[in-house]
Amino acid sequence: MFPLGSVLFPAMPLPLQVFEPRYLTMLQDILTAEPAEFGVVLIERGQEVGGGEKRFDIGVTAQVAELKVGDGFISLMGEGTRRFEVVDWLAEDPYPLASVRDLPALEWDDDLGERRDQAEALVRRTLVRAAELEETVWSPTVALADDPIDAMWQLAAIAPIGPLDQLTLLRSTSARELLDSIFTTTTDAAEVLDARSSW
Repeated sequence: MFPLGSVLFPAMPLPLQVFEPRYLTMLQDILTAEPAEFGVVLIERGQEVGGGEKRFDIGVTAQVAELKVGDGFISLMGEGTRRFEVVDWLAEDPYPLASVRDLPALEWDDDLGERRDQAEALVRRTLVRAAELEETVWSPTVALADDPIDAMWQLAAIAPIGPLDQLTLLRSTSARELLDSIFTTTTDAAEVLDARSSW
């Protein structure tokens, strides 16, 4: 397990520079498996470096796609695949370990097509607003996947919202719930951005 200060979603890239000895050991261990993968959870309290952090109980499995070894560190590119729930945190040895269960994949309903298009338009408009205030990581024109479920997770990831709101989206139990939550959280974010721009 790799606790981070940000939320990973399915169908999203995860660039990491790994330098802590315990996580270098973790990478050595997982690279013997096929596919090479590890769990990512959001830190609830504490920091990424040093250990002792408190973690949330839902996360996403990251599959290692690229790897580059540097001097004392490893750069990797992972990709979010499937969601899981932590059943039990185990003793660290030397990195965080947990017993998990996979959460069901969301199922697409063609009746959601219009709602999904509306959600995308809202997210992109809000990204434009955030860019005007220099508060965005993602371009408003970033491409989304052709697969509708992957595209919804990508919308959740690029929406200019905070990690706790992202965690709410990650907990969605249906595609409709995910879209509704994207609307709610992004609308709230847009209102905050509008208020800030009027200061």
